[in-house]
Formats: sequence, C-alpha cells, structure tokens
Amino acid sequence: MNKPPKRNPGDVIAAIATPAGRGGIGIVRLSGPDLATFARALTGRQLSPRLATHTDFLGGDAAAIDEGIALYFSAPASYTGEDVLELQGHGGPVVMQMLLRRCLELGARAAAPGEFTRRAFLNDKLDLAQAEGVADLIEAATETAARSALRSLRGEFSAAIDALVQQLIDLRMLVEAMLDFPEEEIDSVDSQQAERRLHNLNSALQDALVRARQGSILRTGLQVVLAGRPNVGKSSLLNRLAGEDLAIVTPIAGTTRDAVRQTIQVEGVPINIIDTAGLRQTSDEVESIGIERTWEAIARADLLLLVVEAGAGVTPEDEAALTRMPQSLRRLTVHNKLDLVDTLKHADLNVEAGSILVSAKTGEGISELKQQLLAVAGWQPGNEDSLMARERHVAALRDAAACLDRAAQVGQLPELFAEELRLAQDCLSCITGKFSADDLLGEIFSRFCIGK
Repeated sequence: MNKPPKRNPGDVIAAIATPAGRGGIGIVRLSGPDLATFARALTGRQLSPRLATHTDFLGGDAAAIDEGIALYFSAPASYTGEDVLELQGHGGPVVMQMLLRRCLELGARAAAPGEFTRRAFLNDKLDLAQAEGVADLIEAATETAARSALRSLRGEFSAAIDALVQQLIDLRMLVEAMLDFPEEEIDSVDSQQAERRLHNLNSALQDALVRARQGSILRTGLQVVLAGRPNVGKSSLLNRLAGEDLAIVTPIAGTTRDAVRQTIQVEGVPINIIDTAGLRQTSDEVESIGIERTWEAIARADLLLLVVEAGAGVTPEDEAALTRMPQSLRRLTVHNKLDLVDTLKHADLNVEAGSILVSAKTGEGISELKQQLLAVAGWQPGNEDSLMARERHVAALRDAAACLDRAAQVGQLPELFAEELRLAQDCLSCITGKFSADDLLGEIFSRFCIGK
C-alpha cells in the first residue's frame, strides 16, 4: 500500500485536475497556505477571492506560458478548507505540464492521489462517507449509481449513520446512568424500556444495511461470466444483452479465444458480462490459453451463466466442467437457441429448476434473463433510496448489528450491555471517519485520482 506523504500545514500541493490527453480546457489545482503569493507569481496580479479573472499564466522569465481563467478561494471557504487556486487554461498535455512544473518551481509539491479530498476531510469540510462519495460519483457506471453517489456526497448516508449513532448515545446514557447510580431510581432505565429502544435501534440499523447493500450493488455491479461448450451461442448472447455486435460470431467452434467484456445496465444496475472461450479439450495452444483465462474469470465471478443448447441440455461435458467450479459460485443455466427447437416440443424440453430458455437470435427470453440477473444480484426493483456504499460500510453495519444482537443476549448484565453498545457505536463511527485509523485513511484516499 502506498502511504500518502505526512500532512504538513506548510505544504502547498499541486496537480493537474483534468484527465490526461487533449481537451478544450485543462485545470491545474493548488491547495495550501498563503496562495495569494503563488497567485501573484503565476499571474502578475493580486486576485480577488471567488472572482474569475482572465489573465496570462507566467513562467519564471515572466513570459506567458498560457492564458486562461484564474480562480482563488481563500481559506476556509474552499473545497479543502485551505487556500485553493485553480488555473483553467487550454487543455493540451504540454501546456498543463508546463504550468504544473512552474508551480513546483515556486515551492509546491506534487499532490498524492486523493490528497485534496483528504485535506477536505481532515479540515472538517467533508466526513469520510462524503469524501468517498466524491470518488464514487466520478466512477459511477450508471445514472442510478451517479444519483446515489451524489446523495452520499451531499450527506444523506452520513445523516442516516449519525441518526443511528445518536440513538446509540441516548441508550448508552441511560445504561451508564444506571451503572453510575445503582442506588437511584431511574424509571427510564428499566429493562423493558431498554429492550424497546434496542429493538427500534436494531430495526433502523437493518433498514440502513438493506439500503447500503443496494448501494454496494450499484457501485460494483455484478460480475457475470458466460461459460459453456464451444458454439452454444455465448458470444451471440453477449451481443444480444449488450445490444451491439461486440464479439465475433461464426459457426466455427473455438472462435472466441480471449475474454470479451462489456458492462450493461439493467434498471440502472451495472452488470459486467464476460464472454469466454468455450470449455473443451483442445490441442490449439492459443485456444488453450483462452480456456485457462476462462477458468480465471470464473474464479472471480459473482454469477456463472452456463450456456447450453436448448434440446441438448446439460451434457456430460458440462457436468464435468461444473465439478471444477467453486462450490460457492452462484449458477444459472441458460438454454440458448430456442429458435431452433420446434414450438410443439417446447413443453417437452428437459429443463431443470432454476434454468431459463432464451434465443439470442430472436431475443426471446432475454427480458426474463435480465430480471433473473437482478434477482441474483439482490436488487429490489424501484429502489430509489439506496445508499452508495462500499464493502467496508456494509461490513461496519454488519458488525454493529452483531454487537446489538449480543447486547440483546446480555441485557440483564448492564456492564456487558453497555460495552456492546460502545462497540456498536465505534463500528458506525468508522463509516463517517469520526473513529478511523490512519492506515484506513491512507488506503481509502490512495485509490482516488490525482487532482481530487
């Protein structure tokens, strides 16, 4: 893990904040103390805060490197909570590098990935869940995911967690009062009321966990591998699901030699589909490499779509391949090429439970297949209040729920009851960063893009 540089309040950091390559506009961003001095050196003038200024950007010899818009934000009214300067120039790679180099000559250092947002978090401009929402919004693969990430960035996820923490604090205060003043009569701390409060808290936590799981699906999508014998229509099925010709389709067995990947959207949920080489014994060296990569893709998948021919069904070769697959891997058998089966014989097809009949050629059964994919992913249709969550968020909510379960079991032992409530609060506080280790912060922000 690459650890970010130690935070130094005297550091000025700089980075190109726009993607690599050519564009109409490119941005170099700086953050740190007293950037008014940097602004004068780079523009030759005093910049007014929060006012766009058209100016030349100057090199060390006072010659213009570029011209564009300079924006200066004085602390604490900025994204990072420090002085922030943005130089918006022409988006050529050479120009951007020249501007960045000039900033470094003036004493700035190159920003680490995510360091601008890390400073915003450390300066209490964002909590950790909101900071992660920034990265999730940038990386969103679907419109639904983008809307969910924006809600997290605006604090909806944090507000839900803070509400749970407040309920925990209220319950802990009552329990601690009972422990500190056992000789006093405190009506509100009787066991029945504590049990009711714990039940309500647990219900609210389970609701947040459901919403977080939905958001986790939106963020990562479902990893689906198409596997099966050669020439059963895997590539045709991928093309049909994607709505375009991505994979080469021929009657020749073994046409697909390497994995073909495509992300599709089903009701706003990203589903990452991988078409693989057909599973069979072969002496072709290139095809053998493709088959080995198929097994690697299967090992990383959330769901296996075993594609077979309608009418032939699952063959002994398919059964042999299934024995090599991870036992925990979810599987759905897809009987393809339904268009080649006589309509009168549809009812006679030997289809096991949990299978689906489709025709990649005509599109028959494809809608049902997409709904099956959503069901396997655990997506609840029409769910618009999901919380964009990462695996660590879901794990923290699960851990907090386990603490509450243990608290319910030791309800007659106030000391243990109070301890489980404290542990549950620590779990929830990790989500927003009110209780977070430095190594966790380093791991999170190191995955951000540079300039953000």
